[in-house]
Amino acid sequence: MTTHKVGYFIGSLAAGSINRKLANALVRLAPPELAMSEISFKDLPLYSYDYDADYPQVARTFKEAIAAVDAVLFVTPEYNRSIPGGLKNAIDWASRPYGTNAFTGKPSAVIGTSPGAIGTAVAQQNLRSVLSFCNSPQMNAPEAYIQFTPGLIADDGEVTNDGTADFLRNIMAEFHTFVARVRSTLPKDA
Repeated sequence: MTTHKVGYFIGSLAAGSINRKLANALVRLAPPELAMSEISFKDLPLYSYDYDADYPQVARTFKEAIAAVDAVLFVTPEYNRSIPGGLKNAIDWASRPYGTNAFTGKPSAVIGTSPGAIGTAVAQQNLRSVLSFCNSPQMNAPEAYIQFTPGLIADDGEVTNDGTADFLRNIMAEFHTFVARVRSTLPKDA
C-alpha cells in the first residue's frame, strides 16, 4: 500500500471556520493511503516581489511544507464571490519567484462549504483558474459544493448526516485515486 502525503489549506483564517470543520471531516473520512496534514499560511506577510531575492524564513518554511507533500487539497470559503485574500496571498508566495513554483505538477483538489445554497461554487472556479496557471493537475470531478447547516459537522470533524458523510468519503476516495494516477505518470521529482 502506497501512502501519499497530502497537505491541506484551509482558506479561512478564522479559528471557528466552518471550512475548518469540513477539513476535519475530510481528514477523518480520508482513506488510510492519504496521510493528511494542514499547511498553515496565517503568518505569511503580504507578498511583494521585493522579497524574491531573499525570502523570509516563514515563506521558505511554507514552501518547504508544500514541497514535502505529494498532493494538495484546498478547503475554502467564498468571500465576495472569490477566494479569501489570505489564501491568494499564500498561493502567490508558493508560486514565486519565477521558476520556483511549488505547485508545478502537484495534484490538487478543491472543496468548500458555506451556508448558501450554491456552497462555494464561484470561489472554487476562481481557485481552479489560479491553480491552472500554477500548472497544478486538478481533480475536476466529482465536484463538491457543500451547503453548511448548523450541526452538520462537529468541531472534531464528525459528520452528523449519513448521506453527507458518504459523499465526503467518496470525494476523498476519488482524490486518492486521482493522486495515485497523477503520481504514477508524473513522479514527484519529475
